[in-house]
Amino acid sequence: MRIAKHRIVSLLRERGQQARADWVERELPERVNPDEHVGLLATLRLDPADLADAPSP
Repeated sequence: MRIAKHRIVSLLRERGQQARADWVERELPERVNPDEHVGLLATLRLDPADLADAPSP
């Protein structure tokens, strides 16, 4: 399961967390592996299950 970085950035901007969104944009890859970034996602209070890309048909 991978998460598109733009989904994380969009959610943070919706929350008004501009500085965090800017950091995520600069530092994370385009496709985020939640297993590798579990700590960061927890710090940002993001649930990987809510952000995961829909499976391809």
